[in-house]
Amino acid sequence: MNDPATIRRLYGRRQNHKLRAGQEALIEELLPRISVPTDGPVDARALFGDDRPLQLEIGFGAGEHLAAQAAAAPDSGFIGCEPFLNGVVGLLTKVDEAPLANVRIHMGDALEVVERLPDASLDRLYLLHPDPWPKARHAKRRMMNHGPLDLFAAKLKPGAEFRLGTDDPTYCRWAMMVMAARSDFRWTATRAADFLERPDDWPGTRYEAKARRKGHEVWYFRYLRV
Repeated sequence: MNDPATIRRLYGRRQNHKLRAGQEALIEELLPRISVPTDGPVDARALFGDDRPLQLEIGFGAGEHLAAQAAAAPDSGFIGCEPFLNGVVGLLTKVDEAPLANVRIHMGDALEVVERLPDASLDRLYLLHPDPWPKARHAKRRMMNHGPLDLFAAKLKPGAEFRLGTDDPTYCRWAMMVMAARSDFRWTATRAADFLERPDDWPGTRYEAKARRKGHEVWYFRYLRV
């Protein structure tokens, strides 16, 4: 497996706009209660006190998808990783309003959490609309590279599902090329509709809706850990 230190780096701004008083309160009060611990193993018992199934989303944006999945599967535990403060606030708002007791948040680099998971501990992993880094010289920054994928494969249970969503044609082709070179994941698609139409259990997000308004195609990939 590639050295994780060589595949991990965060780029871009960590905050887009000033927070309102209520949002600041969520950061100060709710986030510490549901944050992933900064050290020790990251497993279901440490996070939720039992051995429930675990799912993890890398870069959850405003949290629509993760919150919907958590609401639909209250007996599973969900870990959301997002480096940007405004996105974290979005998910905190949804967790607070629902409320959702089965969500834990890491505000920072997702790979820091994935590395600490026990091997074969994840039932599902989501990577939805990752930064495409469209320029060829930036290809090594893409999450869909063998280094991160080696890590994902180690942490997913046999038969567990890895979901990738993107509206970027370059990223779509890159991801298909990279995954085709691997023997530890099996693409589940058997017909075009399987990756051109969003599955019923794949909640939409505002990012996806924005892409559709721009006339972008969106691709939905589902891979099983072999």
